[in-house]
Amino acid sequence: MENQMKLYNGRPDRTEGRLQREIRTYDFLDSLGIEYKRTDHEPADNMEACFEIDKVLGVLICKNLFLCNRQKTNFYLLMMPGDKKFKTKELSSQINSARLSFASPEDMLKYLDIEPGAVSIMGLMNDKEHEVRLLVDEDVLKDEYIGCHPCVCTSSLKIKTSDVFDVFLPAVGHTFETVHLVGED
Repeated sequence: MENQMKLYNGRPDRTEGRLQREIRTYDFLDSLGIEYKRTDHEPADNMEACFEIDKVLGVLICKNLFLCNRQKTNFYLLMMPGDKKFKTKELSSQINSARLSFASPEDMLKYLDIEPGAVSIMGLMNDKEHEVRLLVDEDVLKDEYIGCHPCVCTSSLKIKTSDVFDVFLPAVGHTFETVHLVGED
């Protein structure tokens, strides 16, 4: 996998064979004047593959979890460092929501226009009704760059953290809550 991946500046030159949701992500970032690096790859279905992508980008890709409460009335997008373990109990108490679980693939499509494996903060541009609450582990905010998917699992982006939180989020009308996750047993 490593030999095939290259780091590119910005959007792909050609869009044939790429999903519309990916192209919309590039269009939106470009319209905001946000610079980004990109690499294309096979879907990363294990941590080894993720580490290879991280190496090419020079950044740790965020773990993005799409969660909901038991009643499916509240939806959350959690961004946390990719190397940190997720403990539902730890998060539930901070956001006053009992019984958190992973949201269904149908809900991912409905709210973020994203499929499993491609969950990303970029999906918030598709959440026009602001149904999803963004939760960000404080450690994500400490890094100069974040790594995320452009709404597909076959490309990854490296974007300045300040551009994501100070330009992208206001442009999509979203705010975020900082959470503290220890992620240890």
